[in-house]
Amino acid sequence: MVCERGRNDIISSNLNESLTNPEQFLVKAGEQVQLSERPTQSPDFSLTRSEARKSLRDCVDVLALLQHRLYAENSRSMLLIFQGMDASGKDSTIRRVTTGLNPAGVQVHAFGMPTEQDFANSYLSRHWDRLPTRGQIGIHNRSHYEEVTVTRVHPNLLRSRGLSLGDINDDFWRERYEDIRAFERHVARQSHTTIIKFFLHISKDEQRNRLLERLDDPEKNWKLDNSDIRERTYWDDFQAAYNDAISATSTEWAPWYVIPADQKRFARLAVAEVLAARLSAMDPQFPKPHADFESARHELMRS
Repeated sequence: MVCERGRNDIISSNLNESLTNPEQFLVKAGEQVQLSERPTQSPDFSLTRSEARKSLRDCVDVLALLQHRLYAENSRSMLLIFQGMDASGKDSTIRRVTTGLNPAGVQVHAFGMPTEQDFANSYLSRHWDRLPTRGQIGIHNRSHYEEVTVTRVHPNLLRSRGLSLGDINDDFWRERYEDIRAFERHVARQSHTTIIKFFLHISKDEQRNRLLERLDDPEKNWKLDNSDIRERTYWDDFQAAYNDAISATSTEWAPWYVIPADQKRFARLAVAEVLAARLSAMDPQFPKPHADFESARHELMRS
């Protein structure tokens, strides 16, 4: 199997050539996160734009080979969760990292404000309904973590779930973290799903620059909403909410990576390298064929 051996060589050589050392951004279970103390850019990253694009393409090629096996194996799945402040690059990172993968094996869901029906159910139910099926890579652009960040900064939103502000205290948030850990543990164990969570970490100055770009570039005007500007006034509150949420929910079965994202090309490559390493560790295999090859060849030659 020269072709298969060649593909294994491609995977091994690329995995051994990390350009971002992304494991340094892993949040270990029990670690207390302070985003203000974590970098938003990598000073040692010196690749030019064209060099970074080529490195990303090489990494995505490895991802495509591994995804092909995961899809064929059809017994396990992967769930990727992306969170970050407005304009942190979630959409573009997802697009760049998945371009080149088999669309039949990727499920992307972008979660906006819950609907009236969503409010009538458990806050986890709409995320449960969109978990990846076997053989799939599921991507949640925003996720159930909005329910412990946005709602923590704006607790009045919880009234839509029949809660009063008097119900919202430290115990309430601790219980939600417990719910989320249990939810993710169940998904990882019972559905054989590898869960990886990314927080794309940008500075407040970088966010301002990106929002200004949306104002100035006609092709990006559509991305800007007045709420993006208003939410900047809650920057410190959001950072505190993410500190608590990431610290409480980074586990062995569903780890967080806090990726420096002021440099988009660095963030995209770091995310791709994490995915390639994690998917390689899953070691998906092609299933054994059930066909009788000799009979099949004989029938084909006769037809």
